[in-house]
Amino acid sequence: MFKIGVVGPKKSVERILAVAKEFDQGMNFIPYPYTETKETEKIVRENDQYVDHWLFSGPIPYMVAKNAMGTDKRMEYIYATESSIYKGFLEMVYSQRKLIDRVSIDMLLSTTYMEDSLRTINISVSNLYMKTFDASIDPNELLDFHMELWNEKKTDGAMTCYPTVYQALVEAGIPAYWISPSEMEIHQTVRVFVEKVRTSYFKDTQIGIEMIEVEQFDRIKEGAKTPYHWQYLELRIKEALIKLCEQLDGSLLEQGNGRYVIFSSRGTIEREIPILQETIAYLAKEADTTVAVGIGFGETAFAAEMNAHRALRQSKEKATRDIVMVQDDGTIVEWVGQEEELVYSYRADDSEILEKLKKGNISVKTYKKLDALLQKMGWVDFTTKDLAKYLQMSERNAQRIVADLCAVELAECSGEESQATRGRPSKLYRLL
Repeated sequence: MFKIGVVGPKKSVERILAVAKEFDQGMNFIPYPYTETKETEKIVRENDQYVDHWLFSGPIPYMVAKNAMGTDKRMEYIYATESSIYKGFLEMVYSQRKLIDRVSIDMLLSTTYMEDSLRTINISVSNLYMKTFDASIDPNELLDFHMELWNEKKTDGAMTCYPTVYQALVEAGIPAYWISPSEMEIHQTVRVFVEKVRTSYFKDTQIGIEMIEVEQFDRIKEGAKTPYHWQYLELRIKEALIKLCEQLDGSLLEQGNGRYVIFSSRGTIEREIPILQETIAYLAKEADTTVAVGIGFGETAFAAEMNAHRALRQSKEKATRDIVMVQDDGTIVEWVGQEEELVYSYRADDSEILEKLKKGNISVKTYKKLDALLQKMGWVDFTTKDLAKYLQMSERNAQRIVADLCAVELAECSGEESQATRGRPSKLYRLL
């Protein structure tokens, strides 16, 4: 399942999501609406690790995000063509019941583009006031541009690329039009974008390995009523795994004692997570035991296998035996395939934090996992009970971790949580 972050004004994001329903097979379009364009930078910085690609409502948020991240490798935006401009003129003419030839327009493009667009349909505008700008402009500057011309009675209407500017103009009683892509333009861009995303993954040459371990294998074997019961169970397990291999276009290797390894490609494995979940549920039911699963990716078979071993070991540490994935860049994904996926890394490059973690004898993985949970849940403050519940550990272990973080000034006590029942209130903490 590819995760696509859709960024733009709420109205634009809703239009894109409506069109995207046609292409939702294998795609999860996640809305990230904003009120002001400047919020784009914060959105992409805080959520980049949670999405595979970004789709922006237009060139303005796209440029903001590109400048913030320093790359546009996984980014695309909805293209607006001349039809958006033509539609604006037609709407203003229809609403005012007269020909409009005095207009103020702001564009993130050159004046030549606008003039060429008007010339294409032989529109003659006697007074066309154009303001071009870059993505870093303050929208209030554009609003002042349109308002000044209107107050000086130089224009009969305004066209703007900014929804907030459009809303302010309308509230001021000025005939205005928001230049935005048509449904056809959105549809065409989304279609091309989806194909681009799929193609990039089909061409992904990374090796993917799934390690599946049916636990307590010896106990199950010893508890079989007859050797035949045990052999039939083994056949059912292998049959289910062979069917999974067929879906993954992979190969199956039996390592013994209940552990099986499937080799495939990263793209295929990521797309077929639901099939893996169904298979694991079937195996757990048939064998009446827990099944741990670790997935590893890498440029080489050795790297992918090492990551799969790490993931399997971490899966076995969890009471619920959720699927764990370790990617080639050190990113760890827990609760794979579930809506509440937790994404973090066991690597860090901040020397100050690394020194404090070393001093407090705290692993980078633990710190990153906690940080990722706080971001995902939107918590500023937390209790040790919160950590114990969501990270599936004992409260005593959570208390020890928090105490160690506080000791090296990576966390602090921020207050107490009021209790509705009797008992001592729980202390609140926050990361520094």
